[in-house]
Amino acid sequence: MSNKILILGGSGFIGKNLALFFSRISKIKATYKTSIPFINKNIKWIKCDLTKQTQLKNLFNDVDIIINAAAITSGSKDIINKPNLHVTDNVIMNSNILREVYENKNVKHFIFFSCTVIYQSSKTKQNEKMFNYKIIDKYFGIGWTKIYVEKLCQFYSNLINTKF
Repeated sequence: MSNKILILGGSGFIGKNLALFFSRISKIKATYKTSIPFINKNIKWIKCDLTKQTQLKNLFNDVDIIINAAAITSGSKDIINKPNLHVTDNVIMNSNILREVYENKNVKHFIFFSCTVIYQSSKTKQNEKMFNYKIIDKYFGIGWTKIYVEKLCQFYSNLINTKF
């Protein structure tokens, strides 16, 4: 594999599994916030707080593919008791990341994981009309945060050649 991959949030559940998978076929870079989750000779770990714009400078240099598996998250109890907990930092983090992708302009692909809880159960294809429905109250904040980031990806996809 000749593509240069960066996995944001490489220490989380999804990021770790992606890092392990891609490290079998290529050398990759992955970010972590507090501690390196495991040692692997094919993974270059980069300590980074993605909510801090200054820590993103030069992070995307020499990268073809960015997989954004990073998120500020916690248990379902927090979604009920502290619904604001996941909103602000996730908006800041993803806004910072997408601004750097835009500034870098060399990233070929950007992959963002959204979340199924924001979509209503349906046997039909979701489309733009979905924004007229009500998100379940307990997911309102994070649901609209995910939709906002999806729309940011769409916005930047019209400005640069990166595939989102």
